[in-house]
Amino acid sequence: MALSISIPEANADKLSDLESKKQQVEQKQNELNSGIQKKAGEISQNQSKLEEIAGKIFELDNKIQETQTKIDEVQAQIDQTKTEIEALQASITELQRKIDERTVLLQERARAIQLSGGSVDYIDVLLGANSFIDFIDRFSAVNTLIEADREIMREQAEDKKLLAEQKAQVEAKLAEQEVRKAELVNLKTSLDGQKKEQAQLEKELKAEQERLANEKAALEKEHQKQMNISAGLESQIAKEQARLAEVARQAELKRQREAAAARKAQAARSSSVSQASMARVGSSTFIKPAAGRYTSGFGGRNIGAGAENHLGLDIANPTGTTIVASASGYVSYAGYMGGYGNVVILTHSINGRTYSTVYGHMNRIGASVGQAVSQGQKIGEMGSTGRSTGPHLHFEVHIGSWNGARSNAVNPAPYIR
Repeated sequence: MALSISIPEANADKLSDLESKKQQVEQKQNELNSGIQKKAGEISQNQSKLEEIAGKIFELDNKIQETQTKIDEVQAQIDQTKTEIEALQASITELQRKIDERTVLLQERARAIQLSGGSVDYIDVLLGANSFIDFIDRFSAVNTLIEADREIMREQAEDKKLLAEQKAQVEAKLAEQEVRKAELVNLKTSLDGQKKEQAQLEKELKAEQERLANEKAALEKEHQKQMNISAGLESQIAKEQARLAEVARQAELKRQREAAAARKAQAARSSSVSQASMARVGSSTFIKPAAGRYTSGFGGRNIGAGAENHLGLDIANPTGTTIVASASGYVSYAGYMGGYGNVVILTHSINGRTYSTVYGHMNRIGASVGQAVSQGQKIGEMGSTGRSTGPHLHFEVHIGSWNGARSNAVNPAPYIR
């Protein structure tokens, strides 16, 4: 037998409107939260790029330092070579002086030969000897002159060759060092250019990181604003539920008064009917809202996303399993609500005390806001909507009106008969 008392239409519409606004706020929160997570991912990805670039810059700095060290070493070698050249220059100058002196001497001998008719007749010198002793002396003198000419020519040739070798060796060494230095300078220039490019990219990425951080902060601020709005709506919903609970309580009192009056008029029959009605409305017990096995109890648990406080009982069964009202009452909410998925919330007044029951993850909702339902009446079907790992019913019992913080949730097990 369904309850005949109905909630004033304005109250049901107001609660429905509040619930609708709450859904919109929660959807906005979800969108903002997704945006925040996306920005956090972009920031993390950008940070990885920054760290990679910082690593490249560090590596380039090391290469630049290493190259600069090599440049300094080569420059030191060049300076040493120049010092050696300066030291060698004195030897070269002395060698050049000797060559010049010999050149002058040879030129003078050449002129003497030219003036004597083109050659020196050493035979005439020997034949002009006055005695054998004079001949020996002249022979020795001629040999000395000839050997001196040969020595001059040999030394001249050797000194010219040595001068050329020394000059060539020093010049080749200096040229090689200059080429090596030029290569290192070019390498350093290239590394400097790469570092400049990386530094510019790092600057751009840091600017992008700052932009993303500002956008994330703006989203977080907006998310907090929406959270505050949601808290306000939850407060309004709680107040509206409290008013509905008062309506239910007054209806219960009216029913009890009518039942008492009926007992006086029709003692036997009216008493029987009244007791049956009282059992439906004023019973202090709840019934199991769906067939199935209990898979998760009230309190702490971990289903893979970390420790959490489970505010109800989970009853598992295939999708489509019937869900009934655990006690007689009024539908204060019916619709989609975040992690609950499709959910129905009932408000009850039992022996003057307000209770709320929650039926989450429904596949199909079979009740509407403001509707009066009896204990055992079908209000929906089992499913896996919202934050769910499989088809089941999430069932909660609250002492008082349901509120967003759900601080008044109690273990349903002792209440189910």
